[in-house]
Amino acid sequence: MRTDELMQRLAEIPDPVSRLSPPPIRVAGWFALVIPYVGLVVLVMSPRSDLTVKFSDVGYLIEQSAALLTGLTASLAAFASTVPGFDRRVLLLPALPFAIWFATLALGCIRSWLEFGPEGLALQPDWYCFPAILLVGMVPAIAMAVMLRRGAPLTPHVSTALGGLAAAGLGNFGLRLFHPQDASIMVLVWQMGTVFVLTALAGWAGRFLLDWRSLVEATRRQLGYR
Repeated sequence: MRTDELMQRLAEIPDPVSRLSPPPIRVAGWFALVIPYVGLVVLVMSPRSDLTVKFSDVGYLIEQSAALLTGLTASLAAFASTVPGFDRRVLLLPALPFAIWFATLALGCIRSWLEFGPEGLALQPDWYCFPAILLVGMVPAIAMAVMLRRGAPLTPHVSTALGGLAAAGLGNFGLRLFHPQDASIMVLVWQMGTVFVLTALAGWAGRFLLDWRSLVEATRRQLGYR
């Protein structure tokens, strides 16, 4: 199709094209949409009995804040990655809160080893983590996928991986409000491991969720081509 023909076709579209909101506004909309769901899941699953006490635990507060900030910065990076001409440095935004989150758990493992020796790093199966994080992060992940599809799939694997990290980070944040597991090694291996797995799966699914061909086909249909 020649450029002048494309411009003519676009001019004939009766409905105006709405511009996407800036990434920070989209993050706010995503967060406002999904946080009530996370709160509902926590209430249904019943908040942990020592939650009031945990609010005075500095380590727990740092861990939870870092997990929440990882989710928020990852969502901002994901939305920004679907905007043509975006600054690629924005992709590094989740790095700092994620590093703090990881370091908090790693320091907890070191303290357990110094206090209890090898027994402090004993690892037990905790199959509850994966489905629980998946449950809390399910709606945030679906909402993220729908919102990302409205942008340009410039880096589909990166965008969906960041979106998966955002949902998984929020899912882990919610999990820690009702799951009483506090052993650092358990949290590091099972909960952080689940976040890694879900992020990797989301990145792999990028070619299916965000595909230039589907965007082109939708545009062609809108222009009247078959």
